[in-house]
Amino acid sequence: MIDHISIRDFAIIDNVEVDFSDGLSIITGETGSGKSILVTAISLALGSRADSSYVRSGKDKALVQLSATLEGADGLEEIVISREVSSAGKNLCKLNGRIVTLTELAEKCKEIADIHGQYDNQSLLDPETHLGLLDEFHKEKIRPLLDSYELCYKDYLEKKRVLDQLLSMEEDSIKKADFYRFEINEIEKASPVLGEDEELEARLGILQNGEKIFDSANSAYQSLQGERGAYSSLGTTVDSLEHICEYSPTIQNILEETRDIYYRLEDISSSLRDLVESMTYDPDEIDTIINRLSVLDNLKKKYSGNSGSIQGVISYRDKIKKELDQIENFDQEKSRLEKEFLESKEKLLSLGSNLTKERQRGADILRKEILNQLKDLSFQDADLKISFTPLETPSPSGLETAEILITVNVGEPLKPLSKTSSGGEISRIMLAIKSITADYDKVPTLIFDEIDQGISGKTAAIVGKKLLEISKSHQVICITHLPQIAALSDNSYRIFKESDESKTYTHIEKLKEESKVLEIARLLGGETITDTAIENAKELMKR
Repeated sequence: MIDHISIRDFAIIDNVEVDFSDGLSIITGETGSGKSILVTAISLALGSRADSSYVRSGKDKALVQLSATLEGADGLEEIVISREVSSAGKNLCKLNGRIVTLTELAEKCKEIADIHGQYDNQSLLDPETHLGLLDEFHKEKIRPLLDSYELCYKDYLEKKRVLDQLLSMEEDSIKKADFYRFEINEIEKASPVLGEDEELEARLGILQNGEKIFDSANSAYQSLQGERGAYSSLGTTVDSLEHICEYSPTIQNILEETRDIYYRLEDISSSLRDLVESMTYDPDEIDTIINRLSVLDNLKKKYSGNSGSIQGVISYRDKIKKELDQIENFDQEKSRLEKEFLESKEKLLSLGSNLTKERQRGADILRKEILNQLKDLSFQDADLKISFTPLETPSPSGLETAEILITVNVGEPLKPLSKTSSGGEISRIMLAIKSITADYDKVPTLIFDEIDQGISGKTAAIVGKKLLEISKSHQVICITHLPQIAALSDNSYRIFKESDESKTYTHIEKLKEESKVLEIARLLGGETITDTAIENAKELMKR
């Protein structure tokens, strides 16, 4: 709800601060005192268009600040809005201290309040809200159908996306197929094997350094196996220790360690011998290895991506094989996806049709209830229709849009709500609709201006009662000159103006009980407040 508004140098308002509460707040005042200026300022704060004429004469800028509290999923959210309009026509919007565009501000303010009167920030004037209004009104019947439709719509969108993606590939498929076949053939002709390049590089290193490796390996072998080599000497050591090992555990341990070294030297000696005997110099093998490594390097550069490995080449081959398989089976895949998409669409259209029929039934019920409310509010000749317009393609919310059309005069054609003639008529029409939809309306604050235009007596009392009923679930702020409405308020405010020798000033005060009685008495009897008017005022205030 709206908690506070501060207005400075706006039209004839010099400096006004107003705190608002929940329930029904009524604002009264003499004609020309500035009642509608207050609502205009609130409308400005909530995102309506700015005009340099709003700036008070002799001032550089007008400033309107509004604070509100919204109840969300995460708890209460504090909102602070600031609108600054300069005499030069510049406009500054801030939301919680952050500069925003007017569009951003207006979008956020849709969650705060609806102003009903001669203003543009009314959610019901936007036809895009009418379908949701109907769905909420008739939700017990519509919600299950809409849930099924929305679930099917997601499936429909996904199948459409997959099919569109496939069709977008169709033109490139033939070119890709030929290119993929060339690449696969090149890779498979080379038949790369994991780890092959590493083994070849190791073998090439041996072959290219064969003479050096042979000399060093043979020398090492001779050092072990020569007449005085390490192997022979260690064998003598083992024989010597075997003759004395029985005399000491320590000698036995030394013998075992020496034998272990002896056997290990024997293995090393055998390996060196095999290496020496295998050493050959084959120029053809070197050339073969170099050529093979060249082929593998070429494959890695072309197909391994950032990995630079044979694994990368093999992974790429497997990937394009899969894509080639899809391309070669394109027609079959296309037929399958088209069939799935059409089945999903048919199901969606069927669900959408059922949803439309239920909406039409709900629209008939809502129409009758609104018309009953309108008759209570002295629109005896009113007629109303919820018009459905089929969409060319299914939307997330159904197969149609909806708009409330209305006429309040005999012989006049049905027209959109936004084209209803006067602010007072719009306010009462909105009141009629809100009287029905208040329980599920998500906008917490409703502001009514000119709602009493052209009514009196019984109709005024009905308007007051409807406002009071709505205020049980909403914050309602209403400007009126009718005592029947003012008497029902939870919170009363009076706007008045004063003048000095040079300027006029508008003020607003919250009325206590005694002052409220006097103000209602004034509304009943004019400037001269009689005892009878006071008694009548007290009688009106008895709910």
